[in-house]
Amino acid sequence: MTDHLLEVRNLSVEFHTAAGVVKAVRNVGYHLDRGETLAILGESGSGKSVSSSAIMNLIDMPPGKITSGEVIFDGQDLLKLGAGARREINGRRIAMIFQDPLSHLNPVYTVGWQIAEALTTHDIPRDKARVEALRLVTRVGIPNPEASLGKYPHEFSGGQRQRLMIAMALAMKPDLLIADEPTTALDVTVQAEVLGLLEELQRETGMGILIITHDLGVVAEIADRVVVMNAGEVVETGPAREVYHNPKHPYTRKLIGAAPGKGAMHDPAPPQGAPVLDVRNLRKDYGDFLALEDASFQLMAGETLAIVGESGSGKSTLAKVLLRLEEPSGGQALWKGRDLFAMSPAELYALRRDLQMVFQDPTQSLNPRMTVYQLVSEAWAIHPGILPKARWRARVAELLEQVGLKPEMANRYPHQFSGGQRQRIAIARALALEPELIICDEAVSALDVSVQAQVIALLDKLRREMGIAFIFIAHDLPVVRDFADHVMVMKKGRVVELGTVAQVFDAPREPYTRALLAAGLDPDPDVQAARRAERLADESRVPA
Repeated sequence: MTDHLLEVRNLSVEFHTAAGVVKAVRNVGYHLDRGETLAILGESGSGKSVSSSAIMNLIDMPPGKITSGEVIFDGQDLLKLGAGARREINGRRIAMIFQDPLSHLNPVYTVGWQIAEALTTHDIPRDKARVEALRLVTRVGIPNPEASLGKYPHEFSGGQRQRLMIAMALAMKPDLLIADEPTTALDVTVQAEVLGLLEELQRETGMGILIITHDLGVVAEIADRVVVMNAGEVVETGPAREVYHNPKHPYTRKLIGAAPGKGAMHDPAPPQGAPVLDVRNLRKDYGDFLALEDASFQLMAGETLAIVGESGSGKSTLAKVLLRLEEPSGGQALWKGRDLFAMSPAELYALRRDLQMVFQDPTQSLNPRMTVYQLVSEAWAIHPGILPKARWRARVAELLEQVGLKPEMANRYPHQFSGGQRQRIAIARALALEPELIICDEAVSALDVSVQAQVIALLDKLRREMGIAFIFIAHDLPVVRDFADHVMVMKKGRVVELGTVAQVFDAPREPYTRALLAAGLDPDPDVQAARRAERLADESRVPA
């Protein structure tokens, strides 16, 4: 028996693979009380998601096997319950929010039907389930909730899909909510809204929240206590503030030291010569919707331009138009004086090796039927003459090591990697042709902090040594602060601010830019506590 809402004791999980037994979790233990938020912090492969999957009985067995331990929930060992008893608890008393809501929402059913299903599965009549679904969608802040119930997942933004997942998870008013990287791919303002929503719902219901993350800012904002995991083991645990300011384990110190946003800003040299890319009055509309309006900027060789803004601001549309993945509705983009939009298909094909892109979602951009070796070396097959075939395997190994992966991983398929590892593969593929411009669309948003620091250092080294220019689309403002030379802020398809990193971060001119910066998360719990107090004070001064 236990007084805690949840207590995990000596949990060990292993997976039997063709390469042998992988001990994913080893003797893990932690507890969570009602009304408390516990963060499990660690990098990809640390075992944090596997341990939470054991709580929800989501481990495929085989190949997985729970070799030891107990998961005590409200006095019961979940590992000893039968399937029927677990079904009564999962969803009703323990619910889970997943990292990628688009992958966990059924694309062929409306969101209203799916939220109602979470209720009807537990014997709630369909008419009452529909009424409750409407209340939940309204509660989590989905605009026009009545009409939204009849829409499909692809018709919502990433932040809205995550809110819908929260609505579904809270349908049965659970005692415990497990949130697995719930804000990884969200813009800073949307991330702040989602975390604020979770805290508000926790105050209303008294539920315990177990949040799995690699983001120290999320820990600082929402967690009461933190468990740090590395290589399947718990290496440190304690109050979030204590762990941040007085870390005991070398791995914890390494994570905190890798947190972005604390280094010196780039001081770009005055421009010399002509820009490699000169974008003039770029416009893109989709019928009645204007996605880009009068976007203009210049990019010099070896320079990094960061583009920031919320979902729908036009960042990704701009990137796709520059690479001719979408055709513009107006304007020019001059690459070394030649208009990209006037090039023939043959000219554009020859130029492809100079212009590369790393997409936001590696699951969508990597062919699941190709090995890592095939994915990276494909570039040399498409552009023959760059590298002799006899050198391909050695060069793939070099590229994998550059992005923090092991050469022996070249024979695996994308599904055999974590989200962060897949993004590293996508970056290695982009580097294969040694391009002159790489457009990174949220390329490091899913990476662990230490790996993120390694990749940013790698990209910065390539910029300095090879003169590669970067357009860096990101919502992680501390990373932008450390990596970029200039920052362009976009809102609803328009450029609202453009300047050096110091100008934009230290003296933002536009209220929208100031709002973005204010919504960013600092890894220091004391800084976040001060910001929360300031927000609450501001809210109390607003007249009713």
